[in-house]
Amino acid sequence: MTATSTTRPPRRQAPHHPRSRLARAAGAALLALAASHAQAALTENIAVSPVAMSMGNAVTADPPGLDSIHFNPAGLAKITSDTRSDTIFGAALRVTAAFHKPDDFDIGGWKDDPIAGTRSEHNKQAIFIPIAGVPSPRIPFAVAAGLGLAWHNEGSPWTFATATYVPQAVGIDRTKNPDDPGRFDGKQVVIQRLVYLSPSVGYKVNDQFSVGLAIPIAHQGFALDTEMRFPNKLLGIIGKLQDAWCGNNGNPLDTLGFGLCGTDETGKQSGRLRPFESIGEMRFSGTAPADVTFNVGALWQPSQYVGFGAVYQSGSKTVITGDYNFHANPMLPEFVRHMYSSLFGPIVAAMFGFPTSIPTDQGGNFTLVMPYPAHWQFGLKAIPLTGMQFNVDAGWTDWSKWNQLTFQFDRNVNLLEMARLFGQADSTKLIIPRGYHSVWSFGYGAQFDVWDGVKLRLGYEPRKSSVPTNKIDLIAPMPDLPVKSIGGSYETKDGMKLEAGFSYARGRFNVPANTDCNLNCTNFFNVIYNPYAGLDVSGTLVLRYFGLKITQPF
Repeated sequence: MTATSTTRPPRRQAPHHPRSRLARAAGAALLALAASHAQAALTENIAVSPVAMSMGNAVTADPPGLDSIHFNPAGLAKITSDTRSDTIFGAALRVTAAFHKPDDFDIGGWKDDPIAGTRSEHNKQAIFIPIAGVPSPRIPFAVAAGLGLAWHNEGSPWTFATATYVPQAVGIDRTKNPDDPGRFDGKQVVIQRLVYLSPSVGYKVNDQFSVGLAIPIAHQGFALDTEMRFPNKLLGIIGKLQDAWCGNNGNPLDTLGFGLCGTDETGKQSGRLRPFESIGEMRFSGTAPADVTFNVGALWQPSQYVGFGAVYQSGSKTVITGDYNFHANPMLPEFVRHMYSSLFGPIVAAMFGFPTSIPTDQGGNFTLVMPYPAHWQFGLKAIPLTGMQFNVDAGWTDWSKWNQLTFQFDRNVNLLEMARLFGQADSTKLIIPRGYHSVWSFGYGAQFDVWDGVKLRLGYEPRKSSVPTNKIDLIAPMPDLPVKSIGGSYETKDGMKLEAGFSYARGRFNVPANTDCNLNCTNFFNVIYNPYAGLDVSGTLVLRYFGLKITQPF
């Protein structure tokens, strides 16, 4: 025998039987849930199971075989023999962004941003390989593999299992075009969680009820590489003052003043502040090699026509450690150097807490607490007619834990000392605001018996984003993302099962100027981080992914 995801009802209809009334009631419940307003999560359950993805991830009441470890461990109790599953996934993510200058655009007197009128496009995927990090070759699509094993003694109520899978992943690579305007908000971004061991157990209490527990042990990878610019009004105003005081050739009185001219021996204006120039680049790469959570679930099937499921996936306070590097372009280091070379410049620089110098490169170790959010999910399955099944799930994910991300460094970062003027008092920390919401999400799935051993599946998830419109950015460009899926399976007479799923998602975002302080605010003190201050930003996210799975007894 092999793992099964549903109990096939007899091939007969009984329209006046109490079970048919129960099925109709379940169908009414499905419609009531479908009418509810839903908001979906950020990246979870994108590609965990080919069966689940083709059912809109609405499988809590009918968890598919070894994938029960993630979706509802109580489903392991339905596995009645030693079973193995092998899975492969592929995904292609494309993100575009367009930048438009509104009529009233003005950043401290500067009215022409070179990014205005350009587009960010043609990105590729990025993945995080444990120990190795992010590989340098760009890949056309991301690939992941999974393995699951279950052990069951005939007649025992216990089933034990473990599996490897990827419950969370997003990776964007914009390195192909060195002038891509998206490079200022994530030239390369990877957030990836890989479960490499998940000791699990399912227990069959009776024919109608089962429970289960799984303990996923995961590797959490994180990488961020981005160029930086600060199109801030204060920088613009100082730049205009420099030009007025210094002209094109400097001012011989400047050394007796504040050292604002920033002109070197060759006449190059190396220390002039320009709000739209790149100030440098920052890179992070870190991991949490063994982050432990738990999943606990229950299944209740009072009738072969209806079933209910619930699962709780615990969150964790994931602590990522790794290395960082800040590279400074000449503008700010030269500005500081010239101030300290003048008569009154050091006094002003000390008042604002400027460093005495800014090295070209500064690196070390960092720590980041990046919470893995807890998740509740409840599911219902109904079989109103023979060979026809409908599922609906409702889930809640605690993404409010991502209110802000704080990078703690092992030393003062000289480049960040320049941000003291904007309220960033501690140069050993970098606080990146997020402001995400904890949201409810819904999923809908349908399964049809086409002929013996062959099933067709359809799924839909109206994934309303957990990233509010006024918090979206190009590091996490996650708009509302409706996901449409299709899949199927074929089971041979000897118990081998072949399953496949394909999903397509497309979302759009439109952020008018000065409405999102993670992206394009022009407020005086919103310097970290608004690289497109004053610009209208719009774009799309398109995701295509597929999965193949082979399950067989061993």
